[in-house]
Amino acid sequence: MSTLIVNGGRELFGEVSVHGSKNSVLPILAATILNAGTSVIHNCPKLRDVYAAIEILRCIGCEVSFEENTLTIDSKNVNNCEIPDELMREMRSSVIFMGAVLGRLGRVSLFAPGGCELGARPIDLHISALKTLGAHFREEGGAIRCEARRMRGRDIVLSFPSVGATENAMLAATACEGRTRIINAAREPEIEDLQNFLKAQGAEVYGAGSSTVTIEGKRPLSSVEYTVIPDRICAATYLCAAALCGGRVRVSGIIPEHISTVTTILDGMGCDIRIDEKSIDIARRGRLSAIRNVRTMPYPGFPTDAQPPLMALATRCAGTSTFVENIFDGRFRHVGGLIRLGADIKIEGKIALVYGVERLYGSNIDATDLRGGAAMVIAAMAAEGESRIGEIHHIDRGYEKIEESMSALGADIKRR
Repeated sequence: MSTLIVNGGRELFGEVSVHGSKNSVLPILAATILNAGTSVIHNCPKLRDVYAAIEILRCIGCEVSFEENTLTIDSKNVNNCEIPDELMREMRSSVIFMGAVLGRLGRVSLFAPGGCELGARPIDLHISALKTLGAHFREEGGAIRCEARRMRGRDIVLSFPSVGATENAMLAATACEGRTRIINAAREPEIEDLQNFLKAQGAEVYGAGSSTVTIEGKRPLSSVEYTVIPDRICAATYLCAAALCGGRVRVSGIIPEHISTVTTILDGMGCDIRIDEKSIDIARRGRLSAIRNVRTMPYPGFPTDAQPPLMALATRCAGTSTFVENIFDGRFRHVGGLIRLGADIKIEGKIALVYGVERLYGSNIDATDLRGGAAMVIAAMAAEGESRIGEIHHIDRGYEKIEESMSALGADIKRR
């Protein structure tokens, strides 16, 4: 099992480019099942979750090749509706294949998904949405089996703007007869990216980015070539690293408006921020001010995935920062690792109080989840002495060779 070894205390300088969005590419890969042709996906990051998705695609009958950062998927021979337990356990987002396989084959069998343990994340909204379209579900020996001889478009009203449920409903509705409206849909940029991919295939989908997404189903779909949007959470992580370690960094190849809630907070803390069309420059001089109140919310609110890296930054700010986690009840699992590095943090239910300290110190810690692991990496980069970070397979789920990106900016970090 690999370990990251970090010798902290170095300022960061230079430019880092952001890879393609993990949270966009996974539903897009599922959507390739629908067209029965060839899909060429550019800007595809080399991540553990992407490789897990590739294995699912191959399992159901797709031919897949991955060269540089381009994925080519031939889905004309999709014929298997059963996704085995071992593949589902690789990542939480594997449930996104439910709507696509159901839409293509009229049935699907899978197991409860795996991934980071961030607390209860039931898939009841996914199932309810597909039931509205005419799907029937039953459980057999731990497997979830779904069939739909004929699905029809209807209004789907989500009780919460779930990203995954919105995506699954969009995928299944593309194969439905008639019009589907998803009401109280998630508004994240990744939803709009999925819409644009479906439209590039020939589907009629509109409204993504608003609270209502409309799909006119049963349109003929064709082969497609598409480029995935940049990863906004990866960009936020690099910005927090630069603010925590000091120096001057340009984060390029991004869409700045996707992380405007993050840059607004960094500016208020005292960072020098300059935003261009596709890049953000950040510099820090002196000690930053604490963050008065950060509340995670569905987009366009502050993203829950950016909370751990921002909390790592807050550990060394002057004053007390308050974080309120409204999305996942297990999103503070990284706090123990930060405390081992010298942070002073108190948890009260869904509230974390971060009392800024003068220094952090190297320690041996384990990544607890994807974003929490990234938070530990950037905290270790700012700490005095050596840190060893284990269980980094969590980090590899969402960051492409994080040690190389940080080393290019001047960090002393190696994988062993």
